[in-house]
Amino acid sequence: MSGGESGVGETYSSGSTVEGRRFSWLLDPKLITVALVSLAVVFLGGLVQVSFGAYSMTITEAWFAVFNPDVLFNTQAWNGFLFGGELPDMSQESLIAWNIRLPRVFVAILVGMNLGFSGAIFQAVTRNELASPFILGVSSGAGLMILLTLVVFGSLTAFLPLIASVGGGVAFLVVYLIAWKNGTSPVRLVLAGVIVGTVLGSLQTGIFFFADDIGVVQSAIAWTTGSLTGTDWQQVRIALPWTVVAVGLAVVGSRQCNVLLLGEQTAKSLGMSIERVRFALSGVAVLAAAASIAVAGIVSFVGLIVPHIVRNMVGSDYKKLIVGCVFVGPALMVAADVGARLALNPVQIPVGIVTGLIGGIYFLYLMKKKENLGEI
Repeated sequence: MSGGESGVGETYSSGSTVEGRRFSWLLDPKLITVALVSLAVVFLGGLVQVSFGAYSMTITEAWFAVFNPDVLFNTQAWNGFLFGGELPDMSQESLIAWNIRLPRVFVAILVGMNLGFSGAIFQAVTRNELASPFILGVSSGAGLMILLTLVVFGSLTAFLPLIASVGGGVAFLVVYLIAWKNGTSPVRLVLAGVIVGTVLGSLQTGIFFFADDIGVVQSAIAWTTGSLTGTDWQQVRIALPWTVVAVGLAVVGSRQCNVLLLGEQTAKSLGMSIERVRFALSGVAVLAAAASIAVAGIVSFVGLIVPHIVRNMVGSDYKKLIVGCVFVGPALMVAADVGARLALNPVQIPVGIVTGLIGGIYFLYLMKKKENLGEI
């Protein structure tokens, strides 16, 4: 009897050891540091966002408004925020913080998260660290559909988020079809993405000439440059479910990303069906990018620079890289949105302009630092 118990104990201990090793990468000090610093940036940026506006609050007042227990632990309040139910009575400060200003912070978090790991996946699929939703046509397809809707089919503006998502997905399918020749390759995918993006960008420019209403033009510019102005809980409700699904799939697919980076021959020798995996991972990345485009428009450079930042800090292991992007993406977006909101206060500029400036400066730094920028 004791021998049997000993055997069971040894088996259990061995199983626990295997499980411990499987998730030991989560305890990487660099990854933990990245997560903690990113959370601090999001937290401080969120408090700044809550503090500024037509109704001004001090940081202390913003703190108490955000952490008001009558709101924070109120199920009716969360039902109203997340499902559109009736909100309970709350103080004016808490109402402004929770119902007007915090949704913008939450949308920035979701958009940064989606674009961050979406870019990382595209870079694994193409084995090119310059790949992103913008490079592979997703953003251009969404932008074209946004402009068409605003300028030509104005009655469909209520469905703009869905239309933008469909446009991004269809554009990537076109890229994939163009790149297909008895299979695809990283180089062909990037080249096809550049071709499709250029064509769709030209069509976008042409459509602007058919817009007579200056209000429509301004709305189109806001969508195509990326903006969080006017976002509310409706945008959170649109993006949150797809973000949860996409993050889960991205974490599960991180191992396949690592295998793809070994090269096609190595991946085939390990039994991977390369085209199926590449298409499935691309689908996850398109889903994530479409979720962000649907609520914030086309925010440039985030999907390109976030994976670079994380890769430089935690390495190229995609298990760590995906998790790192889930934290760094929101930190970059929240910080950029603070800049977009306060740089020319009271005028608010699109957050995509700020991320574009940050991205351009960061890539100048990378070009000076790295000799082999490009292929992973």
